[in-house]
Amino acid sequence: MRLSRLFTPRTVVSAHCDLPCGVYDPAQARIEAESVKAICEKYQANDNAEFRTRALIIKEQRSELVKHHLWVLWTDYFKPPHFEKYPQLHGLFNEATKLAGASGSKGSADPAVAEQLLSKIDEIAKIFWETKQA
Repeated sequence: MRLSRLFTPRTVVSAHCDLPCGVYDPAQARIEAESVKAICEKYQANDNAEFRTRALIIKEQRSELVKHHLWVLWTDYFKPPHFEKYPQLHGLFNEATKLAGASGSKGSADPAVAEQLLSKIDEIAKIFWETKQA
């Protein structure tokens, strides 16, 4: 018997491991984005330099969390069949993560930018919940 045949699996399987929990929900990104918007509104309404500095730091941290939660959905939850059924999904994630990044809510204290981010998250959430029902 050839040695390579000894190490060749008899059965080939494919699996996806969703450890540690397998629980996904776009609400995590939305909650952080709502925080970003609220901080932007408070920033605009306050002229205290220390408050504004602190607000910007927290807003940037929350924006980074939005990106993290979106990336987890994009890379771990959604699979090729989802992207085939919803061809706009990659574009939505790209737009949303950019809106949470330096050219979006991380780089702006404009509540309108945060509102755009929330809108993109809502579009992603709509597709997410459709896939959960399938």
